[in-house]
Amino acid sequence: MKSSEIRELSNEELANKLKEGRAELFNLRFQMATSQLDNTARVKTVKKDIARIQTEIRARQISSNNAVS
Repeated sequence: MKSSEIRELSNEELANKLKEGRAELFNLRFQMATSQLDNTARVKTVKKDIARIQTEIRARQISSNNAVS
């Protein structure tokens, strides 16, 4: 998922994407532990997506706090 796509999402959609990403990462780690994971690069991609989402959520929190102050 690209950063530009993430910026277009609403706060609720970001929260849902974050929840889905964490669940997928859990499943990928589980598959890796049981040697069932074929595409190991997917773990890195999901981690980066989670980080991008968290960054956007934090940026929105900071901008809303600055707007209030």
